[in-house]
Parts: sequence; C-alpha cells; structure tokens
Amino acid sequence: MKKTLIAAGFASALLGSTAMAQQIGVSMSRFDDNFLTVLRNGMEEYAAGLDGVDLQIEDAQDDVARQLDQINNFIASGVDAIIVNAVDTSATEAMSAAAEGAGVPLVYVNREPINVDTLPDNQAFVASNEIESGTLAAFEACKMLRAQGLGNGARGYMLMGQLSNQAAVQRSIDVRDILGTSMCNFITLIDEQTANWSRDEAQDLMTNWLSSGEEFHVVFSNNDEMAIGAIQALKAAGISMDDVVVTGVDATQDALVSMSQGDLDVTVFQDAAGQGSGSIEAAIALVNGEDVDQKVYIPFQLVTPANMADFMSAN
Repeated sequence: MKKTLIAAGFASALLGSTAMAQQIGVSMSRFDDNFLTVLRNGMEEYAAGLDGVDLQIEDAQDDVARQLDQINNFIASGVDAIIVNAVDTSATEAMSAAAEGAGVPLVYVNREPINVDTLPDNQAFVASNEIESGTLAAFEACKMLRAQGLGNGARGYMLMGQLSNQAAVQRSIDVRDILGTSMCNFITLIDEQTANWSRDEAQDLMTNWLSSGEEFHVVFSNNDEMAIGAIQALKAAGISMDDVVVTGVDATQDALVSMSQGDLDVTVFQDAAGQGSGSIEAAIALVNGEDVDQKVYIPFQLVTPANMADFMSAN
C-alpha cells in the first residue's frame, strides 16, 4: 500500500518528469453538468501546462456499460493511465480489475468508488471528503433556523442526487446525522426524494411538494443545481425567499449569483478544478512509479453571504 501524499503543489516536479509523451484516457460520467464541466476544464488546463501530457476525454453519457467500454478501449489503445469520474460508484470493481489486469494506472476522481479501501497499489482516488459537505451545509442551516426563532420546531424537505452515487448517499446521511443531534433535532424532514442532480427535476419535485400545502422552513439539497431548481419553484409560487432556508453543495458560479440575489442561503465550495488537476498529478505520478496516497482529499469550505465574494471566481 503506497502512502506518500500528493499535494496540489508539486507541479514543478512533474514538469521535469514528463520528457516522454504520456497519454491519459479520461472517462467522464457526463458532459452536460456544470460542476463536472469545471472538473473537466481543470484537467485540461492543468495538462496544457505540462510538457508531453495528452488527454483523451470521453463522455460516458451516464451509462455504466459505455463507461466500462471506454476503459477497455483506453487499455487496448495503449494509454499510460486512466482517470474515471464514475457513472455508478457501486460498479467500479470491474473497472479496477480491467486496469489492474492490464497494468495500467487508474485514478478515480470526484466520485468515491465502492472499492476505495481495496484499490491496487497503482490506483488512487482524488476528491473531497463527502462527510464534510452535507454536514457543513446542514449545520449552518440549523444555526440559521435557530437564529430565526424556530428552535422549537422547523420542517423541511431534502432533494437527493442520483442514489447510485456515493456522494448523494453520503450527503443525505450527513443531513440526517445533523438533524439527529441535540442542537438540531428540532428540524423534521417532511419528505426526501431524488431529483438526480437536476435543476429541472428539482423544480418539478419542489412544485409537487408545494401543492401539498405543508408548512416548511428549509430545503436541503445535495447540490447547487437542485437548490436552484427548488428556488425557481418557490419563487414561481410567490413564496418569499426570506421565509425559507435553502442549502446546496458545490458553490458553482450560478449558485453564487443566486446567493448574491438573496435566494440561496448556504452552499459548500468543492474545488472541482483542484480535483481535476489533482487527478492528473496522481495519474502522472503513478505512471512514473512514484508513491501516491490512495485517498487524496481536497477540503470543502462553507460558503455563506458573508464570505461568498471569496469564491466568485474560484470556479
């Protein structure tokens, strides 16, 4: 088991270690996602600054079978390393096995593979620790609701991401765990459903919830896109955003604009570009036979109206 941590700052060492051209195949779960676009751009921009590193980036279109085919095609074409943003985090064992069998280093990025604790020595995982994301957002919402005088009882909804995705599962667990603490157990979840990370699906789901006429005070969202969809539904229904706390995760530029307009209350910055560059670093290090920590975590950061200006150009 290799244990030397790759930090996001040893680019100068890599610049001297890429004299021979290195081909890296990248399979993204999907292209039509704002956060993943920033992640992909982070890879491309970082690789562009390195001598002799070429990326081949493919769109798996949210199809597990297509993604596995892409990995096998990368192996057949002789790439030096593979980076995977998994479609289904519970379906990564076959990907790891294929790469290990071919002796090709593999790096998972952003989405935690189910076999993260049993990865071969030439495989790694680069992301942020999802235990932090939902926890930070939910606890901040709890404090806001208490500050509004709702400490004797508040009700809310939770919008979940794709349930095949470890991040969605963990962020939802984070919220439930916070609501189970003595500080925040005054908050009751009326309902929780998946909106598949989608702004449109979240808007539709929030509209359905509103039609029930239930009183509520908070909407927890596993990502910013769903938070924005919920906000759109709330505003279309004539509900004042001063009356509802809405949380998200990722701190995308659209989310920060929403926050600046007084709509989104809380988000959590996930350094997509940093994850992208970190995955390239890890892949190159593995190709070069260097020691790599198999779990490289880039910290989440809480974002509220008080500090949102610090993140306006981060993504």
